[in-house]
Amino acid sequence: MTRTPDTAVAPSTVRAVQATAVLTLLVLLWQSVTAGRLLIGEDGTGGHAAGAIALHVTSGLLLLATALHGRRTRVWWPAALAGVVFVLGFVQAALGSSGSIATHVPLALVLTVGTAWLAAWAFRSPAR
Repeated sequence: MTRTPDTAVAPSTVRAVQATAVLTLLVLLWQSVTAGRLLIGEDGTGGHAAGAIALHVTSGLLLLATALHGRRTRVWWPAALAGVVFVLGFVQAALGSSGSIATHVPLALVLTVGTAWLAAWAFRSPAR
């Protein structure tokens, strides 16, 4: 018995995962730029705070897209990873608000790697 690739089963949900993963990566890029401005002493807290809200929204949409994909394909690990990214975004926001930069910055890298992993999975060749 052969198994069809999950992207062949639900291409519309894969497109949603692709779109939301790219949006989340773009927000994370914005967050990196505004964080860099903060670290060199410029005032960028407003832009960084707005980016945090955008990150919550886009990572929530990514979680929704991966959950819908999992429902159609029974491939659940992307939804689990997206859930971790979503929850860690709130943890990271709380740490940043409290001034715990020593934890906030490495956690940003974890969020970026998790999101990039989901994007790479969503854009991979369906032949694999």
